[in-house]
Amino acid sequence: MTITKTKVLTFEEHIWQKPIVCTLAKQFDLDFSILKAKVLPRRAGLVVLELIGEQAEFDKALTYLREQGVGVQSMEQEIYYHEELCTQCGACVGFCPSEALTIEDRSDMKVIFIADRCIGCEVCLTACPARALTVSPELRSFEANIR
Repeated sequence: MTITKTKVLTFEEHIWQKPIVCTLAKQFDLDFSILKAKVLPRRAGLVVLELIGEQAEFDKALTYLREQGVGVQSMEQEIYYHEELCTQCGACVGFCPSEALTIEDRSDMKVIFIADRCIGCEVCLTACPARALTVSPELRSFEANIR
C-alpha cells in the first residue's frame, strides 16, 4: 500500500555531510519532495520532506534515519486549528494546496481541518483573518536553534 507522509528531519552537526535523502530514494524506493530546508555545512539542520512509498519500505526508512542519528518528527503536529477562534469564513480553504482545510458540507459551511493532509506550508496562517491557525511552538523553537 502506497502512503504519503510529511516528516521533519533534524540533523546534528556531525551528520550533515551524509547522503540521507538520497539513500531514502535509492535504498528504500521512496519518492520525496523537499518542502522546506535549512542545512548548512558543519551545523545542525532541518529538512521537511513529503515522502511517498510503500508502507513496509517507509517503516524501514524511519528505522534507518533513527540509526543514523536523524531526528524524525511528524509534520501533522506543526499546524494547529483552533476551532473556537474560527469564524467559518472559509478564506483558508481556497489557499490550502493539500486540501487539509476543507468544507465538507456546504449547507453549514463549517471549516474542517484534516491534519493527515497538512504539508505544513503555512499559507493558511496568513489567509486566516481570525488567526485560528497557528504553528506548534516545538518545531519553531527547534528551527530557531539552528545556527
